Amino acid sequence: QSRLVESGGGLVQPGGSLRLSCEASGFSLDIYTVAWFRQAPGRAREGVSYISNTGQTTNYADSVKGRFTISRDNAKRTVWLQMNNLQPDDTAVYYCDADTVFPDPGYWDSAEQYSNYWGQGTQVTVSS
Repeated sequence: QSRLVESGGGLVQPGGSLRLSCEASGFSLDIYTVAWFRQAPGRAREGVSYISNTGQTTNYADSVKGRFTISRDNAKRTVWLQMNNLQPDDTAVYYCDADTVFPDPGYWDSAEQYSNYWGQGTQVTVSS
C-alpha cells in the first residue's frame, strides 16, 4: 500500500525545536514535489513549505521563513522539516503531501487539489 508517513511531532516549549519526517512507503518520491501543510483547531489548512523533486527549489510561508528548513533525500524516500524557534502559533497538526504540481509561485493554489498522496498527520504542540 502506497502512503506517506509523518513522524517527529510532540510537545515542545517556546523557542524549542522539532524535526518532522515524511517517509514514502510503497513508492518512490523521485518525481514528486513534497509539501508540508498544517492545520490548527478552528483554522483552515495552510501551506508551510514545499521542496521540488530534485531539492533545487524550496518555498516557505512568511510565518516560518528563517525558522523552518525543508530538505529531502530521495534515496531514503524521506523529506524533513526542521523547525526552530517554535512559537505557540506553530501549534497544529502537520501533514505532508506529494504531488506533481510544478513548484513555482502558483504552487499553493493547486497543491491540495492535485495531491497524489497525503500523510495521516503529526501533532506539534508548542506550550510552556
